[in-house]
Amino acid sequence: MSVQVAARWGVLDIEGTLTATSQVHVVLYDYARPRLGAWIDAHSDDPVVAEAVTQVKADTGLGEQAGTAEVVAVLHGWMDADRKATPLKTLQGLIWSDGYARGELTTDYFADVVPALRSWRDRGLGLAVFSSGSVAGQIASFSNTTSGDLRGLFAHHFDTVNAGPKRERDSYEKIADGLGATAAEIVFFSDVPAELDAAAAAGWRTVGVARAGEPFADADYGTHPVVSTFGDVELEVIA
Repeated sequence: MSVQVAARWGVLDIEGTLTATSQVHVVLYDYARPRLGAWIDAHSDDPVVAEAVTQVKADTGLGEQAGTAEVVAVLHGWMDADRKATPLKTLQGLIWSDGYARGELTTDYFADVVPALRSWRDRGLGLAVFSSGSVAGQIASFSNTTSGDLRGLFAHHFDTVNAGPKRERDSYEKIADGLGATAAEIVFFSDVPAELDAAAAAGWRTVGVARAGEPFADADYGTHPVVSTFGDVELEVIA
């Protein structure tokens, strides 16, 4: 069943919407997990890494003298719980960026994704990403894909650091300000009903993406229109 939507900006979730959940929870997590400790030790002078380690210690009550092994144990626990903790996302993003740059990681998208995004962009729709993964990680994931370098498709990237939590209305209002757009000019695509609810509360248009085999395939999307593929979206680009 097709869904008609008019917008000037399309904001996209990644996991479960553009890529299979396994791309993150299996491929990327398995790549980052054994490299966290070595990365922290090798980049201890990097202020971004140092701040992430400090945040881990502050968030968990670890003493200042806690070693890398203790910090990594916390990070692994967060990964197991799929906790969207900022210092974890920061460190993962750095490791993934390096992996993509080395050609050791390649992103694979659902078959309908890249043709749709290219078509929408060519027709004048502005594209942006809002993901719990860090901006650095997002950009890296688009840099080396089975469809080539896709970084040029996206004009803006938002994460839980520069926008806020994905299930809170304020985050979407902040993104709208960043895009210089009114809420009615933006459509958000996500597989998570709670995220769509928050976007709708901010006045955005919303489309649920329920893909077969994904965690939210059979979720209750309430009043949000739902598609199983971007091929079912009939898009009108607002000038």
